[in-house]
Amino acid sequence: MGRVAGFTHNANKLNAASGLHCNTVRWNSGHVRGLPHSSPSQIPCSASTSDTTFLSNGHGHGECDHRLSAGEPSTSYSTVSREAGWPKKSSLYILRTDGKSCSRELVTGTGKLTFAYPSTQQHLLVWRNRPKSVMILKKLGDELLSEFLEVLDFLMNDHKLRVVVEPAVYAEHIQGNTQYEGRVFTFMPEEADRLAEFVDFVVCLGGDGVILHASYLFRGYIPPVIAFNLGSLGFLTNHSFENYKEDLFNVIYGSQNLDTCTVSMDSMDEGGNTLGVMVTLRMRLTCEIFRRGNPEPEEVHEVMNEVVIDRGSNSFLTNIECYEKGRFITRVQADGIMLATPTGSTAYSVAAGGSMVHPNVPAILLTPICPHSLSFRPILLPDYAELELRIPEKARCNAWVCFDGRSRQELQHGDSVRVRMSDAPVPTINKADLTGDWFDSLERCFRWSDRSEQKPIHNSSETYMVSNSSSSSYSSSGSSLSPPSTPRPSTASPAVLQAAVAAASLVAQDTAQGPPSS
Repeated sequence: MGRVAGFTHNANKLNAASGLHCNTVRWNSGHVRGLPHSSPSQIPCSASTSDTTFLSNGHGHGECDHRLSAGEPSTSYSTVSREAGWPKKSSLYILRTDGKSCSRELVTGTGKLTFAYPSTQQHLLVWRNRPKSVMILKKLGDELLSEFLEVLDFLMNDHKLRVVVEPAVYAEHIQGNTQYEGRVFTFMPEEADRLAEFVDFVVCLGGDGVILHASYLFRGYIPPVIAFNLGSLGFLTNHSFENYKEDLFNVIYGSQNLDTCTVSMDSMDEGGNTLGVMVTLRMRLTCEIFRRGNPEPEEVHEVMNEVVIDRGSNSFLTNIECYEKGRFITRVQADGIMLATPTGSTAYSVAAGGSMVHPNVPAILLTPICPHSLSFRPILLPDYAELELRIPEKARCNAWVCFDGRSRQELQHGDSVRVRMSDAPVPTINKADLTGDWFDSLERCFRWSDRSEQKPIHNSSETYMVSNSSSSSYSSSGSSLSPPSTPRPSTASPAVLQAAVAAASLVAQDTAQGPPSS
């Protein structure tokens, strides 16, 4: 039975196959506007007759805790190991614009997005051919089960997409249901690192935590993500679930053009689509843990929000040395310190006093947590900064580190965490445009700049006349008293105002005549 690298349709068919052979898939990115074809990428194949490993922790968000033994039937498991019938991932374009002109980012044959330089511009995603596979992620628990099944049915039946779900969701709600057989798939742990090569886009149902989970799941390159606001806050989820059919239709078939781009039909290799959707390229940080005396990193993490080093349960302040490309820049004596992305600026960082930064600003935020110094303020560093946070030998206590709230672990004396900008951003699909979505989230989630509106001043012309007349009298008499800097609104009746105006006129006349002669 033939098998192509990546996804197997049915585990029992592979185990029962007497002779396995591998094919190689060629992915071709094509070219636009005179850009050359990228070199074809050959993906090596692998085949194994070992027992299928099933990833599950009861929620689909943890480690492996269940494996199919050789004696267990596996006919009902449609695993994402891609046999010959699994379609190639759809290819796409990413068009970048500064509002005046546009150019095309390189997209490799395996669907990895490679950017010419850190992006601070708008991006339009255009499918060269219609998407064929989608991954659906939902919030933990069964609270959103009906919405999940509704979206699954819409994409599977109405648009004939192959659907990939997490193993725990598959085991609990999909396995054994004949209507999903051969159309809904899950994946094995060893295939998780290659999901981006086969999934065209990701649908998230829930709040911001589901997007963070998607970032964690796709630790390397990640497909475009569309998120529907079904959580508690949802700063990053600008799409309303009530309009999910329209929004998903726009993702699949496109709904927008870039006015600054003139992509002709002839320049599209497969000729068809010039419509797309606006995406935000959200920076991630690559974080490497170096243990004392080891020149190689022990662990590598990708974070979308922030990496935090704190004192944990210790009663002492942290003592953390901060370096930038080997140069010592400061010593952190505080409850802790975080390095955040612009996306993470509206998460823990803003709670610790950091600034809110637009996602397209290429920066890394350095935000202290309760520093024992009046002068230690949050700062923004350029995105090309390479930082190292080290626990010195003379520190009174160890520290603790966590990455987007995950993988919390202790840092001993001499350990360090090195942080730099990742080359694999998270492309999130916008509802309207990047800036509009961001301000909508500021208003919806934080009530940013929310204040009752100042009432207008009634009879303003008379009020200002009183103020100006009083100012003239102060000036002419040489009084040491200063006039009021701004007029105060008056609530007096018109008759009182007229009397005040007359009195002010008399004062002005007397002042103009000068003091009486002795």
